[in-house]
Amino acid sequence: MVTIMTKAQVTKDSIDLGIVVCNIENSLAFYRDLLGFELQGTMPMPGGGMMHRLLCGTTTIKLVSTDPSPTHPVGGPITAACGYRYFTISVSNLEEVTQACKEAGRTVQVPPTALRPGITISIVEDPDGNLVEFLQIG
Repeated sequence: MVTIMTKAQVTKDSIDLGIVVCNIENSLAFYRDLLGFELQGTMPMPGGGMMHRLLCGTTTIKLVSTDPSPTHPVGGPITAACGYRYFTISVSNLEEVTQACKEAGRTVQVPPTALRPGITISIVEDPDGNLVEFLQIG
């Protein structure tokens, strides 16, 4: 058993998320162009590759491209594998965002669905099969 000796002293109200992508142009088209996340900058990665930082609220989504690109795919429903399976973005226009993703050719795994009164979600796949959940309250 592990005894916790200290508590992390968090300095930011969100986490940053790194996503290794197979095709940076497809991923930028999804996160930057379709969802509208602002590109904050691009930088080389230690060991090779590039990181493209996009702002989503106070979260930074870090798209990492490598050469050669990884060949191990992700995907499938949330319960198909262990590990980080999805992340949630709170929005006020869930129907519009979900429809825009569908029109852009993204797979909508879960169409807009009320989980309980006042809580609606949808889940779409990004270009690499990562799951992005959109949540609307109200």
